[in-house]
Formats: sequence, structure tokens, C-alpha cells
Amino acid sequence: MPDAPTRYRSADEDSARWQGFSLRPGDIVISTRSKSGTTWMQMICALLVLRTPDLPAPLSVLSPWLDWLVEPPEQVYQRLAAQHHRRFIKTHTPLDGVPAEPRVHYIVVARHPLDMAVSLHHQGANLDRARLAELTGQPAAPEPDRPRPSVEEALVRWIDADPDPRAELDSLPGVMWHLGDAWARRHQPNVHLVHYDDLTADLNGQMYRLAELLGLDPPGPDLVEAATFDRMRDRADRLAPDPAGVFKDRRAFFRTGRSGQGSALLDDATRARYRARAAALAPPDLLAWLHRDR
Repeated sequence: MPDAPTRYRSADEDSARWQGFSLRPGDIVISTRSKSGTTWMQMICALLVLRTPDLPAPLSVLSPWLDWLVEPPEQVYQRLAAQHHRRFIKTHTPLDGVPAEPRVHYIVVARHPLDMAVSLHHQGANLDRARLAELTGQPAAPEPDRPRPSVEEALVRWIDADPDPRAELDSLPGVMWHLGDAWARRHQPNVHLVHYDDLTADLNGQMYRLAELLGLDPPGPDLVEAATFDRMRDRADRLAPDPAGVFKDRRAFFRTGRSGQGSALLDDATRARYRARAAALAPPDLLAWLHRDR
């Protein structure tokens, strides 16, 4: 008997929703940490599957976030059941919390954790938390009585924090938990790891690679152009993951996407402390790939 999936819960997510969902052969599950290229990969999959830059519906409708609590699960299941094309489904649940099916493809996108943390900090300022609390049935959080920390301060706190990774998946331990599980599965033929920096450096090559792995036709130049960061920002109203109106500014979701910004904010001692913490949380071969060590 396979092990039961691990359950991950937060104020606005519950991986148990996967247990009520029927996967189909050929489905594509996109499993990432927040701000690690989730929407980018959803767009790439949409373009490869649907073969047109003019998507027939907003991206969050075509590729719903299955374990997000803002929408009743039955509505999400019904919408996906009505799709006749190959489905591509978003989750922030690690692979050990998602049903494992040999004929389903699982794509895990990884980003340098420091860059992810910087983007996460900026996204925090773009969230309408009162709206999010209303949608998830949570009590509205009181307004903070002191100024929001700078990105540098927030990054140092993020490096030093040590929560249970299963409870705070966007923490440094949570990121390594998610990626470590995927790394251990990387030799399985239906598990595909993608690095954010590779998408940035060679989007055309990465889309060709993914098309081959998924058994899809290679993309034409128009599809690759539609997946560029600038083109996606220009279409933020239809591509930002905001079906329920929790962003203050949808264009701000596509902020810069730069690599290396996190490390550049740290002094040598803090960078060394980050490296030591990461080394205690993940195997060396994963870290070499994740950090782009040569």
C-alpha cells in the first residue's frame, strides 16, 4: 500500500482537496513554492496545450489553484471536469501531498530561495488582506502598529526563522522541504524539475524541452513571445492569479522577475549564514543545482 499523502493546511489552502479530485491520464500538475514561477509555468503549459497566444479564458480559470480555499471545491472540480483539452493544474502543495499517478505529469519549478523571498515580501504589500480573510472565512487581521520592515530586514528575518516546514511552506525550511521531496523523485519519468533561471536565460529552449517531455508539439515563435515576462505583464488583467480580487494591483504581481536580487541585498556574513542554513536543510547536489554553483 502506498503511503497516504501528507496533508498541508494554512489559512487559505488545504491539500486535502486533492483527495476529492479525479486525475486523468495526461494531466499536468504544476507544483511550486510561491513566487517561484508558478504563473509563468501555467502560461507555458497553456500555450503548449492550446497552441494560441489568445487564451479562451483567464489563466486562473483555465488552470485553477486546486487547493486554494477561496472557491468551493465542487466548483473547481466541475470546471476542470468540463475541460476537454489536457488539463494543467496549479498547486503549492509538495508532491508528497498530491496523489501520485504514473500517467500524470508533475512539473516542479525551483527558484533561488533568496530571490523568491524578495518577491514574496513585495507581494505581501500588494495583497488585500481584508478581502482574503473575507473569502476564506478567517477573522480580519488588525492593521500593524509599526512600519513594515524593509526588504533587507525581512530577508534577514526569513533566513533566520526556523518554523515547522510543513506549517510554513514559504519559509526557508519549507522551500527546502518542497524541493527536497521533488529532487528525490527527479529520476521518475513523469516528474520534471525546471529552474527559474533557465526559463530566464533560454525560454525558447526550455519550452522546447517541456514540449518534448509532455509529448506536445514544439512551440512556434509566437508562443514563445507570448510567454515572455514583458508580454505577460502587459496582459496582467487576464494572466495574474487573481480570480477573486485579492491583489491591489495586478500588474504589480509581475514586478521584475530578476535573478540575483536577493543575494545582492546581503552582506558577506549574512550570505554565509544563509549558505550554512541551506546546507543543513538540503543535500549538496540539490543546492548546487538550485544555487547555480559551478
